[in-house]
Amino acid sequence: MSNGRENLIPNSERSPEELRRMTSKGGKKSGEVRRRKANFRKTLNLLLTAEIDSPEWTPILEALGLDSTLESAVNGAMIKEALSGNVKAYEAIAKYAGQTAKPDEDIRNREADTELKQARKQAVTGENEADEALSKLDRILKEVRDNAVKQETE
Repeated sequence: MSNGRENLIPNSERSPEELRRMTSKGGKKSGEVRRRKANFRKTLNLLLTAEIDSPEWTPILEALGLDSTLESAVNGAMIKEALSGNVKAYEAIAKYAGQTAKPDEDIRNREADTELKQARKQAVTGENEADEALSKLDRILKEVRDNAVKQETE
């Protein structure tokens, strides 16, 4: 059974011109894809911020002091879905509102990991990064103050 690799030529067997031509084509295609994605985001943002006149959403949004935009209506619809018991809608709302426990947990884990690495480094080298950082900050602030005094006297 053929897996489609018998026609592939390794880069090591290609000429420098052929490699240049291939990388150029890849770079151009990458640029096209980046531009297409950027245009998609721009169009989506324009659509989301567009004013709407929805008999269902405009009175509610305006009563809440919000602009009646497509974005506000979509958010309202997600909340309505969550209220009807749609767990996926609730999870999406919680995720984008920053109300999930995971980011806080990730931050705590990273902080603990950093503290552990600093403790290990201090145990091995005897260096204390906090003291060194404070000393460096003191030197920088002293230089800034000295420069300010020097400029005042000039």
